[in-house]
Amino acid sequence: MVEDVDFNRDLLVQLLEDDYDVLTAADGAEGIRLAEAVRPDLILMDLSLPVIDGWEATRRIKADPALASIPIIALSAHAMTGDEEKALQCGCDDYLSKPLHEDRLFEKLAKFFGAG
Repeated sequence: MVEDVDFNRDLLVQLLEDDYDVLTAADGAEGIRLAEAVRPDLILMDLSLPVIDGWEATRRIKADPALASIPIIALSAHAMTGDEEKALQCGCDDYLSKPLHEDRLFEKLAKFFGAG
């Protein structure tokens, strides 16, 4: 999970840690490094990040043949018209707007991991 706001990051970890091993990064550059080092099964990518934003971090991850197959779900608090399409165009595999609804998050995860 790449999320710069401590509260959001902690909340997501609490939501997910019973079912998933969750690693976190606080900015896009750290997210790219973590993806390269760990090759996670999925990335939750906030789009508004310091250092390297989530848009560019996604582009860089998807441009690396060793990482390109990792699904990325964009997370955005700025749910403006066209943001979902823009996220998909930059390489995200899915999109969730904030505030996150727990049931929608788990539906998206089940889409990539299979139910249960």
